[in-house]
Amino acid sequence: MFIGACVIRLHLPENHSLKEKRHVLKSIITRTRNEFGASVAEVGSMDLWQIAEIGACYVSNDAQHAAEVIAKVVNFVERSRLDVVVAEVSTDVIEVF
Repeated sequence: MFIGACVIRLHLPENHSLKEKRHVLKSIITRTRNEFGASVAEVGSMDLWQIAEIGACYVSNDAQHAAEVIAKVVNFVERSRLDVVVAEVSTDVIEVF
């Protein structure tokens, strides 16, 4: 079993409150889950209203497939909203026995 995972750090320059941030993230997270069947959640910078970190994981029986899905997730998040800037991305695929 292989697990593809990523952490995506986002900059939300147009947000002026945590409420606005939650609205934007809910949209991104829900659409990403529906599109790829990946587990997606906010994982950091929860008290900052212009910075967000979301994590995504995908389980597969093939390492290459897991890596491809995670790359597609990152690409999807990058182009999903014009008011969000992807500041940093970290990805990994691990094998679990």
